[in-house]
Amino acid sequence: MLVAPLKFRTANDGILFADDAGGYFKAEEDFLHRYVCDELNESDYDFLSNNGHAFDDTNDLSYLGFEHRFASRLYLQADLDYVILVPTLRCNLACGYCQVSRVNEGTPGFDWSAETLSAVIKFLDGLETRNIKVEFQGGEPLLRLDVIRQVIAFCRQKFERCEFVICTNLQDVSDDAWEVLREHDVFTSTSLDATRSIHQAQRTVTPQKTDAFFNNLDRAIEWLGPDKVSALPTIDPRKPPTPKGLIDSFANYGFRSIYLRPVNYQGFARKKFDACANASLWNQYHASFIDEMVEFNWNSDEPVEEYYFTHCLRRVLRSGHNHHADLRNPNIIGHSYLVVDFDGKLYPTDEARMVTRVGQFDLSMGDVFKGLKPDTIDSLNGEALNNFHPDCVHCPYQAFCGVDLVDDISRYGRIDLPKHLTDFCQRHTYIFDKIFSMIYSDDPKIQKSLAIWSGSVRFDQSLAKFHR
Repeated sequence: MLVAPLKFRTANDGILFADDAGGYFKAEEDFLHRYVCDELNESDYDFLSNNGHAFDDTNDLSYLGFEHRFASRLYLQADLDYVILVPTLRCNLACGYCQVSRVNEGTPGFDWSAETLSAVIKFLDGLETRNIKVEFQGGEPLLRLDVIRQVIAFCRQKFERCEFVICTNLQDVSDDAWEVLREHDVFTSTSLDATRSIHQAQRTVTPQKTDAFFNNLDRAIEWLGPDKVSALPTIDPRKPPTPKGLIDSFANYGFRSIYLRPVNYQGFARKKFDACANASLWNQYHASFIDEMVEFNWNSDEPVEEYYFTHCLRRVLRSGHNHHADLRNPNIIGHSYLVVDFDGKLYPTDEARMVTRVGQFDLSMGDVFKGLKPDTIDSLNGEALNNFHPDCVHCPYQAFCGVDLVDDISRYGRIDLPKHLTDFCQRHTYIFDKIFSMIYSDDPKIQKSLAIWSGSVRFDQSLAKFHR
């Protein structure tokens, strides 16, 4: 009988095993000894065969099913249907953790010109997709409401289905801007750094600006509705808010999905934060946050989730969950989405434009005037797969994980650093450790949250397979 290669990792109550297709189970150390020494017994073979880890031969249906599961774990690049547009780098705030190289509101020379806008529209007109998502970033994109309106008007007549996201600090919103934000296919994304005092310390600085933001946030929730407004906190791991305080703050505004983000080592944030800081500080905070969410959900009629943790959980439980661009395998960049910067240059990701702006590497892919030149990015994409990476092939989380080469370049100036030394690997190893500790928990509070986050009526305990 053929047995699929198994990767393994020590867990609290046994050893976690997983195959290349993401099938997993736990077993005792005796099974590991038998597996390594090629001494599997009949009971072992029965368990492995019944759970899709072993096959009679490569032509039977079980093996074909395994191959299908393996293939469905891989991300198949789609048409270019998601563009991030940066019509200006000017901003009316000066946040210390800003991940982009924004400029002051009155600084000239950092906006799209009329020629750039025309070239952007021509570029969009050349896309073959029928559906498009356009995200306006900055700077503060509402400073160029005229550009936003022209792009929206063009897309609506060009594409069958459009979704527009305006990433705004909600600091200064004119009547005309509210009119755009209230349109049916326009969504608002903003930042809410936990409590009022933390938000003021990290972003608005003065009580007057803080009042303006929270007044506009209240208005956005009332006028647009909570389903059309999202807010993200940026967390300084050295002095984070209490998990309970952050959850209560977001829940009070009706936000049920919270995407925790540590300070991103990009743009101006490079001046104040260490790229090589130990990820354990963030992981400890994140673990306490998940635990607090479990407590919150136990007694709440309106449960909450941590968006990225839920995304990773669903990647464990089923294949094809690839909608988050930062966690795909292979993580092919520069194809399904692109960034158009303030000067018309094209980048595969927002982080890639920051790597270029700080002078590390030129990761641009041409511009909207002369078109795409993806040679550099295509060379990088040759390494954008974890299936054969020497540091990943023995990891039981390989099938659920991905790669982020741009983050490695930004932090370390190279992509060949041993993976276990990278921030990406350390954070995701913790996340999957946490997920499996919860899957194998018999705590009803944990099982309730797992059911909510996985989209189930109840948690199916058969997901916690154990070979004894």
